[in-house]
Amino acid sequence: MTRGGEQIIRRVDSRVVYRNRWMTVREDRVERPDGSPGIFGVVDKPDFALVIPAEDGGFHMVEEYRYPIGRRTWNFPQGSFPDGVRGEPEALARAELAEETGLRAGRLERLGFLHCSHGTSGQGFDVFLATDLTPGEPAREPEEQDMRQRWVSRAEFWELVDGGRITDDSTLAAYALLMRYEGTAG
Repeated sequence: MTRGGEQIIRRVDSRVVYRNRWMTVREDRVERPDGSPGIFGVVDKPDFALVIPAEDGGFHMVEEYRYPIGRRTWNFPQGSFPDGVRGEPEALARAELAEETGLRAGRLERLGFLHCSHGTSGQGFDVFLATDLTPGEPAREPEEQDMRQRWVSRAEFWELVDGGRITDDSTLAAYALLMRYEGTAG
């Protein structure tokens, strides 16, 4: 089968093998462009928003224990709407920023949309730059009860990357969009 001159993989059938309130895992039987059969495991998760709260030449970041990797890491605030709730990406970005950091953005600018793990999931995320920040109290979810927040300089950001304390691909990809936006990307 082709689409626009490009050969694509065709889904023959699909079955859900696991589901919880955060994700669905399905197994798809497929037919490759050459006609041979194949299989894909796909993780369906809702898109999310990631916010870069910029202030005074640095960023407000959050740190929490990440169960799948067994350690604490730093990242930009991010999250998705709960349990099937739908809404605009900007509203989600504002909600996540306030929930995780307590900060409110006077200005929120969309920098782009990216996919975070396109080999196993269709999940993507909108990246926003938040400025003109006003402090407030966070309203974290139970899963975020160990979350910490602090401001980091741009130099410290890279120190955290070099030291393995920032390993989140979405945070690094968002930083690349920020560099492009600022005209500092090569």
